[in-house]
Amino acid sequence: MNQDTGGSTKKHEIMHPYSAPLRDIRFVLHEVLHAESHYAELGRDELNTEFIDSVLAEAARFAEEVVAPTNEPGDRIGVRLDESGVVVTPPGFKEAYRRFVEDGWAALCGPAEFGGQGLPESFGGPVGELLVSANMSWKLYSGLTDSAILCLEKHASQALKDLYLTKLVTGEWTGTMCITEAHAGTDLGMLRTRAEPDSEGSYRITGEKIFITSGDHDVADNVVHLVLARLPDAPAGTHGISLFLVPKKLPDADGAPGASNGVRCSRLEEKLGIHGSATCVMNFENARGWMVGKPNAGLKCMFVMMNHARLWVGLQGLAQAELSRQAALAYARERRQGRAAGGRMSPGQPADLLIEHADVRRMLLTQKAYIEGSRLLTYFAGMEMDKAKYHPDAEERQRAADLLAVLTPIVKAFVTDMAVEVTSLGIQVHGGYGYVRETGVEQFYRDTRIACIYEGTNGIQALDLLGRKVLGSGGQLARRLGGLIGAFCQNHATYEEMSDFAPRLAGLLKEWSEATEQVAEHAARDPHEVSAAAVDYLQLTGHLCLAWCWAKVAAVAIAALKNDQGEAGFYQAKLATARFFFARLLPRAEAHLDALQSGSTTIMSLPAEHFG
Repeated sequence: MNQDTGGSTKKHEIMHPYSAPLRDIRFVLHEVLHAESHYAELGRDELNTEFIDSVLAEAARFAEEVVAPTNEPGDRIGVRLDESGVVVTPPGFKEAYRRFVEDGWAALCGPAEFGGQGLPESFGGPVGELLVSANMSWKLYSGLTDSAILCLEKHASQALKDLYLTKLVTGEWTGTMCITEAHAGTDLGMLRTRAEPDSEGSYRITGEKIFITSGDHDVADNVVHLVLARLPDAPAGTHGISLFLVPKKLPDADGAPGASNGVRCSRLEEKLGIHGSATCVMNFENARGWMVGKPNAGLKCMFVMMNHARLWVGLQGLAQAELSRQAALAYARERRQGRAAGGRMSPGQPADLLIEHADVRRMLLTQKAYIEGSRLLTYFAGMEMDKAKYHPDAEERQRAADLLAVLTPIVKAFVTDMAVEVTSLGIQVHGGYGYVRETGVEQFYRDTRIACIYEGTNGIQALDLLGRKVLGSGGQLARRLGGLIGAFCQNHATYEEMSDFAPRLAGLLKEWSEATEQVAEHAARDPHEVSAAAVDYLQLTGHLCLAWCWAKVAAVAIAALKNDQGEAGFYQAKLATARFFFARLLPRAEAHLDALQSGSTTIMSLPAEHFG
């Protein structure tokens, strides 16, 4: 890299190569979350540490060697709509996807009865992180397929499962989620797409959907759309929406893609980021579709897909943040600029390294603390998904489902907000070089920004957390989360080594619980209270969850150092980062607490005409 501090015109090296963070992933899975015991509890004794690590090693190799080289050209070249109306993906995307299918990665967590490997959903998290870091746009072509499989597995008829699931599970075909319409946005009650019953036992779907990720492409032989539409006699609003499976091409007698089905991409959106991903305007013109689930219950069916996708979006934020952190750290270790405040840190050199400057260290530690804490939180949510589906005890399944309901909007919104900050810091560390395309770090910010918007904007996630999950359950779901964190605080209250963490966490938990009760009381009197407080409540809850994560990490690191397990530097770094989070980032929680307790008046008192 360019080491000079002057005005050299030497072209900067393009993009720091992605390196899978296997040591930290293994630390989270094995030392903090005890993955082997988790899978044994689900009756999957074969999923031991050796197996997990072997899968991760192969996934890392695939991500680094096959997928990552497509990232920069995919952003630079982008997708295009050819004269025949087919979306053409960037160079290398089709070839990488073919390897993805041939090597079995697409089928990793798919049901075994339909050709999948049957691994629990939590396996998809670490593997997915590696692939999204390697190329987010490329991974989007398969990302919603996993969510569509879950939806069809739970709600589709056996005939639809038999015809479509094997192709989706193996990755031969891909799936989409067709919800948004131009006039409606997130107000799903305003959907106009029509579904008319025909004489063949199917329905004819007509309408236009926008912002459809991977709505059309050339990486797979067929695209299976899950479309929300209205029956002729459907009631108004969200209670009148049904869900339909609409393939791009109708399967022939052998189950192969056959005749076109009145489904076409009429336009590609030109976007801030994810240029290699096809974001399509999809037109359905008398297309044949088959109902999934019951009439007018489509939104309930779709929520299976949406909630899974929301966790995946949080994972996308984590993955892009990690990519930005790696580039920023490498640059800070190599770039010389100015003198650090402590004097000459690098005698004999014309300037000190960026990493020797306190403010650069602040940015790098902010990246490290948010990313590593979010990785633990996201993987933990994946394991709760496993328990909600597979645990042998019904009471434990319900407990996990309750906890997952609270964690889903936090992972989606808090982690993606974190990722925007972290990728912005990655640009800042690079200075002027971060602002130009040569280093590639501005791409990470552009690609990440969409994660705060799609699959429900982060404001909607905040409303979901506070309105539907916390207040809508009468506080029961909040008590699930509070009980989890409270148990940790109680178990570590007498450990002197945890005095920097457990008491502070317990204090914040108490404030959060009291704030939750206060919001509930105010909401009973003020209709604007929930909406006004929601975002700050989510940010407060997210910081509480990350404080719990870092306290858990600190406990593991302290024990490892005390028992002299080796790798002292690794565990000391964990402990130092935990202290940084508690000292430098956790105080943000108090600001959000103050803001949400201020009520809605300061937001709602200004008349709309006075905003200008």
